[in-house]
Amino acid sequence: MKYIQWFEEITMDDVPVVGGKNASLGEMYRKLVSEGVNIPNGFAVTADAYWHVLESGGILDELKKTMEGLDITDVSDLSKRGKKARNLILDAGIPQDLWDEIKQAYDYLCEQYGPNTDVAVRSSATAEDLPNASFAGQQETYLNIHGYHSLKDACIRCFASLFTDRAITYRENNNFDHFKVGLSIGIMKMVRSDLASSGVIFTLDTETGFRDVVLITGSYGLGENVVQGQVNPDEFYVFKPTIKKGYNSIISKYLGNKEIKMVYGRGESKALTRNVNVPDADRKRFCINDDEILTLAGYAIKIEDYYSRYYKKSQPMDIEWAKDGETGQIFIVQARPETVQSQKDLDVLETYTLKEKSSPLVKGKSIGDKIASGTAHVISDVSELSSFKPGEILIADTTTPDWEPVMKTAGAIVTNKGGRTSHAAIVSRELGVPAVVGAVDENGLESTEKIQTGNKITVSCAEGDVGYVYDGELSYDVEKTSLKEMGRPETKMMMNIGNPEIAFSYARIPNDGVGLARLEFIISSYIKVHPMALIHPEKVEDENVMKKIDGLTAGYSSREEYFVDKLSQGVGMLAAAFYPNPVVVRMSDFKSNEYANLIGGEYFEIKENNPMLGFRGASRYTHDNYREGFSLECKAMKRVRNEMGLTNLVIMIPFCRTIKEGENVIKELEKNGLKRGENGLEVYVMCEIPNNILLIDEFSEFFDGFSIGSNDLTQLTLGIDRDSDILSKEFDERDSGVKKSLCAAIQGAKRNNRHSGLCGQAPSDYPEFAEFLVKEGIESISLNPDALMKTTLKVLETEEKLKK
Repeated sequence: MKYIQWFEEITMDDVPVVGGKNASLGEMYRKLVSEGVNIPNGFAVTADAYWHVLESGGILDELKKTMEGLDITDVSDLSKRGKKARNLILDAGIPQDLWDEIKQAYDYLCEQYGPNTDVAVRSSATAEDLPNASFAGQQETYLNIHGYHSLKDACIRCFASLFTDRAITYRENNNFDHFKVGLSIGIMKMVRSDLASSGVIFTLDTETGFRDVVLITGSYGLGENVVQGQVNPDEFYVFKPTIKKGYNSIISKYLGNKEIKMVYGRGESKALTRNVNVPDADRKRFCINDDEILTLAGYAIKIEDYYSRYYKKSQPMDIEWAKDGETGQIFIVQARPETVQSQKDLDVLETYTLKEKSSPLVKGKSIGDKIASGTAHVISDVSELSSFKPGEILIADTTTPDWEPVMKTAGAIVTNKGGRTSHAAIVSRELGVPAVVGAVDENGLESTEKIQTGNKITVSCAEGDVGYVYDGELSYDVEKTSLKEMGRPETKMMMNIGNPEIAFSYARIPNDGVGLARLEFIISSYIKVHPMALIHPEKVEDENVMKKIDGLTAGYSSREEYFVDKLSQGVGMLAAAFYPNPVVVRMSDFKSNEYANLIGGEYFEIKENNPMLGFRGASRYTHDNYREGFSLECKAMKRVRNEMGLTNLVIMIPFCRTIKEGENVIKELEKNGLKRGENGLEVYVMCEIPNNILLIDEFSEFFDGFSIGSNDLTQLTLGIDRDSDILSKEFDERDSGVKKSLCAAIQGAKRNNRHSGLCGQAPSDYPEFAEFLVKEGIESISLNPDALMKTTLKVLETEEKLKK
């Protein structure tokens, strides 16, 4: 046939003929189906067919006239020209010889899949889906097409969609000649995801460019709602290095609200698809199970590996998937090169930091890592776009490709709906504009209701996974750091971190791992409930407190599993971000008053006059008041190491007062399946009590390393409450007595062939303190991320001096 090519005949060399989308589908169908990747069969109507439509209709010259003198900044004029161009193509129709070939190919698909089979009709422009240029949804896609009449109508509409306003704008911005770009159509068997689920996969983290994860998003029904941002989907991260070794490497699961799903239209209706509400029970569970998550991740890695070999360089991919509700099978329906993070300069680190804060108006998913401030402009309908002024902050329910000409001029974008793979998210990322999607306030009020046109606001995507919209124009800093030719010192430079949401971003800063990962942030922010309240709910007397606990743990097999699952995912994200470098995780070190502030905590904590020196750290772990809670912490650590495969996790015990306490904690760890030396497990102890130093030889029998906590050690050496305002001037880590203690700790660790490190702010606050530590031969220094680069340079300088 002249105008038809089957997927099995198509290669990536056919982009000029079938466009990027079809070329990629053909390449995968030929090369990856045999590798176990499911891809529906189909065929391409070539770009030659598009030119045949224009020539046989005699409309090419008129189309060219329509585009003469185009100014895409004039949104109204652009709309008129686009509509005229589309109508010219629609009126021209499909020539009979072309239709005969399409009909014959469709009949063959019906022989394979059944009479009157349903197909997806997708546009594939010859200038899209290339490694250095790709915008979301430039041309149209039609789903649930079956029968000759619907198929013919969908095909001509696809051809006409080469002149949508957004497609015209895209070509102008990328200097593509409108009449050197053709359009091919892909016609493939529909996957009945209307009866199951579908979504999008990226083979990197879309916000930071972190390459070692697969990000999967999914929701119920056909995939258009995920792409268009009509739903807040489920999100899953899978860690590539350990899934390749056969581990269950799901390191994060986020439950989206998935309020609606797109299904097939009713028989009596002309609408091919329609949205229906998702039942509450389905919204409260994930749209795919763990086995399906891992299957998708496996497909994604195979696709990325194949295209990396094809392009002869590492090539992250943007992939669409669908699960068939009739067969239960999962299919890949599209794959293209990722074109934002993979194109970024990795030698320059750009860091945005807010210098002040105000009350957050709304919050949602952060897209990018920048900050912008300006005047809000609420747009409720596409007809209002012409009133939008460049530099304003766009506030909308959601966006579609028709909004792109205006999105390009926005200072930032905020939408009520959508996830990381929504249209608003994809385009914002392409443009380098900060965006907050799925934005609501603490009471569930959406951004378009909370924010009014003319309000001065600040959009911050620089605070991790959550994006905030603040009241007022706040000041912020932008710091650019060149990572080129930066040497590494012999002293290990590590960082202190507790928030998993910022781990991928901070992992880009040159580092040797994490010297202090605090569990307290994960427990207070993600879990929120006292572990003993989950184990012994019968002791919680307040019904309202139990309602809160039941609400948080809904959907889990048990309340205890809720704790283990949340904690293991938070720690898993931290361990994955810095893999294979060590990540030293300190077991929970709340003080009794802080534990009591957790939901249900008041029923399990004693009141102490001086919690700083009270029931905290190692003493809790073997005591009947908390032993079962510690067991849950251990189960989470075991899951991270043994199931996720993140054996770079090092366990650290805080505030261990005596040798007996140390010995008992090691035994308790063993009881919970965490045995020193087994599967490479190391156990460190915080060296923050003078007794840890005085008896360092004895402590060395039970621990593999000592991490000096300079704050508590200074406090206990000088007898100063570090929180006391009146004594704050006397609190100084540089005191000669404190330094003597530090020397004894470092030398004692060396003497016993144990690791020595320090985690605290002193080396960044006082450059001479960092110099002192290096001279004493400390093995690692762990700092807050904002101080790491500056202190690394100081350590390099000191090491150079010592060599002379």
